Amino acid sequence: MESPHGAAVTAEGLGLEGPRGWAFRGVTLSAAPGSLIAVEGPSGSGRTCLLLSLTGRMRPTEGEAATAGLALPRRAAAVRRVAALGPVPGVSELDPAFTVAEHLRERALLLRRYDGSPRALLRRPRERAAAARARIDAALDAAGLDPATLPKAERTAVRDLERTEALRLSVALALMGRPRLLAVDDTDLKLSDAERAEVWRLLRSVAADGTTVLAVCSEAPEDAVTVRTGTAPDTEATTHEGEPADAFAETGRA
Repeated sequence: MESPHGAAVTAEGLGLEGPRGWAFRGVTLSAAPGSLIAVEGPSGSGRTCLLLSLTGRMRPTEGEAATAGLALPRRAAAVRRVAALGPVPGVSELDPAFTVAEHLRERALLLRRYDGSPRALLRRPRERAAAARARIDAALDAAGLDPATLPKAERTAVRDLERTEALRLSVALALMGRPRLLAVDDTDLKLSDAERAEVWRLLRSVAADGTTVLAVCSEAPEDAVTVRTGTAPDTEATTHEGEPADAFAETGRA
């Protein structure tokens, strides 16, 4: 899949404090476009909050950060346009009742409605349908998901997918928007060693195609640009990640 040039990600002394204490603090990071970035730490150490901060979905309290050269939180709205979320519990989850085809069609319609150029909107219905199908196929290929291998092909419900299949579907949906940054939460949660290796191969391939990948995990691979949460002595005792939805309410949107 042809990918746009990835987004550089930088942070210096970045921190986010909510009513229940610091989610994370003192984060420093420098990653070139097309990097595989791993946010490593135990559950509850502020990993998801950091991911949402670097993608323009949460407002940091202190420090400096930039994604794709866009300063955060001042340019958060612009960052959201170039950074797509894969699976993030409580924020961008798949609907278990939807089929694979329904998720793909819904995303294609949203992209046509909000991201389509005026010229694209003037295409004939057959041309629009062909363009949407091409975008879907390219994203599925990049995510390594072949619907023909699923129990009911594209009519398979999300609830019937294996975890790695659901993750690949989420990645495909995110890549349909051709983002410069792809963010994935809980990358290695409840996976076997073989499944973890499979998922990291997927994310490496997305990064190799030019899209920067930001992945939350409990154990980062050696070849990733790694930032760790929950390790600073002055924040470890008060770190509280909580549910992402709660974090949105506590810190506000940029």
